[in-house]
Amino acid sequence: MTSNRTDAEDLVQETLLNAYAGLRAFEPGTNLNAWLRRIMTNTYINTYRRQKRRPTQYPTGEITDRQLVAGAPREPGGLRSAEDQALEMLPNPNLKAAMMGLPEQFRMAVYFADIAGYSYKEIAAMMGTQQGTVSSRINRGRKQLRDLLFDPSDNHAAPSPSRQLCNAPTYVGEGAGARHRVHPVRSVGQA
Repeated sequence: MTSNRTDAEDLVQETLLNAYAGLRAFEPGTNLNAWLRRIMTNTYINTYRRQKRRPTQYPTGEITDRQLVAGAPREPGGLRSAEDQALEMLPNPNLKAAMMGLPEQFRMAVYFADIAGYSYKEIAAMMGTQQGTVSSRINRGRKQLRDLLFDPSDNHAAPSPSRQLCNAPTYVGEGAGARHRVHPVRSVGQA
């Protein structure tokens, strides 16, 4: 979750302190690993939010106004989850855009399963839901990713680098069973 070793050590230490303080909330017989990982994730998010609220401190005698302006945050207010921050670090921009385009429940389930490597049982414990629900969310999330990343006209399922997220197919119809795929109108230059 963190980008350097000292922050990771601080996170582990604070996680263990929080776990010790909340030991009464742990239910024996449940997954201790998932419980600790959820505490770690929440601790990371809380620390990140706390740091965002604090103004950045600089040694005033050594920094110029130009350096202050260059270091000012460019993002509008609003906090991202730890999972969203990890998705930002994905090397493939098409995959990153597709993951960010998934609904949050699907995105988190796919992230925990395919990127973080958790089992369905661990994901269910972390997300506070049933294992069957996790399986369903992962399958639906993966299907949506395939639809966003791969060109359906290509039988070899090769990624289409020119396809952008806004050109993803949408579904229309009445009722849950009547879903028809509708592709957006493509401009002349698109294949």
